[in-house]
Amino acid sequence: MPRKVLPRITAVAPSDKPMSMHICWDHGEETSVDVSRLIETFRVYAPLRQSPELFNQVRVGEYGTDIVWTDEIDMSADTLWRLAQEQAGATMTPDDFRRWRERKAYTLDAAAQALGISRRMVAYYEDGNRAIPRLVALATRGLEME
Repeated sequence: MPRKVLPRITAVAPSDKPMSMHICWDHGEETSVDVSRLIETFRVYAPLRQSPELFNQVRVGEYGTDIVWTDEIDMSADTLWRLAQEQAGATMTPDDFRRWRERKAYTLDAAAQALGISRRMVAYYEDGNRAIPRLVALATRGLEME
């Protein structure tokens, strides 16, 4: 099995959009990543929700394997790379998702039931209002093979 090479961060800065950042990677790529969903979901990020000033103090962690705000608050490079890919549509574009649903002749409700998600999320994915997570993209591929 090939060895997985983890992405490394060389630079990070807050973006113009709230709860977003601009990241430079060791392989030369630059991405913008919206981390608002992570920050809203997990309790460890509560201080970042309450203080935009703290969010703006983001910096690259030791060895480039994460970004940090304080000794207790960090986010892994692997997670950020996955988010960047999802948000860029690299895992699956909204058009690809819509075409998958049409090939399967699924209604929004049927697609939601097949994927184990809400009808609203199916609509969000198709409209491009939410990035399509890698697990959902993989599930569509598995259902395609049925």
